[in-house]
Amino acid sequence: MRVKGKVAVVTGGGSGIGCATSLRLAEEGAAVVVADLNEEAAANTAEVIKEAGGDATFVKTDVTNPDDVQQLISTATQTYKGLDILFNNAGISNQELKLTELSLEEWDQVINVNLKGVYLGMKYAIPEMEKQNGGSIINTSSVLGFKGKKYQAPYNASKAGVVTLTQNAALEFGTKNIRVNAIAPGVIDTPIVDGWRENEWKWEIISKANALRRLGKPEEVANAVLFLASDEASFITGSTLMVDGGGLTF
Repeated sequence: MRVKGKVAVVTGGGSGIGCATSLRLAEEGAAVVVADLNEEAAANTAEVIKEAGGDATFVKTDVTNPDDVQQLISTATQTYKGLDILFNNAGISNQELKLTELSLEEWDQVINVNLKGVYLGMKYAIPEMEKQNGGSIINTSSVLGFKGKKYQAPYNASKAGVVTLTQNAALEFGTKNIRVNAIAPGVIDTPIVDGWRENEWKWEIISKANALRRLGKPEEVANAVLFLASDEASFITGSTLMVDGGGLTF
């Protein structure tokens, strides 16, 4: 078991990549604190882990709210006496509109969830990791953090910001034995892309826009997170791992 005895916090753990990663970390021996704004979804993920013989708890969390994030980290450290892994995964997309047509409210919401949420997770988790001389943080960026896409301005900007924020944190806390990396998924079969399916012509293109010519699975992303969280990645920090089926090169 690659993370046996470790304590992990997963934001956005109620569905998609977050759920799959919560299950995968638990399978490999971690106690998992599942965080999500959707309390029912988070509770369900935690219950699935426990039914399989794992250890999990859930915390309703708005990752844009500092008090919520502090409480999340506090719950993890008080319940399990430490924190070893943080997967900052909670994220949202935006309406497909030109940036001049987007409301200020929608811009702020996407930036707050996707970028501020990552910042807050690290802000409150890193001091706890420092106390135990180490930890591993994985932040969710996107292939769209590396290339532009029409009508996705706030999403693209937020995910590009995650890449550089990850590098900053890696540089600042490497001497504390805290590794900070990111993943950049491509088009993964999760609820966040459900809206794209409605346009059959467009979906036919998007769903095969990579070298492997297929959608990615949440479990495939979870495996990448597990690797970065584990000691197998002990000399990897400040990096962003593409999990996109070759989408960036397509």
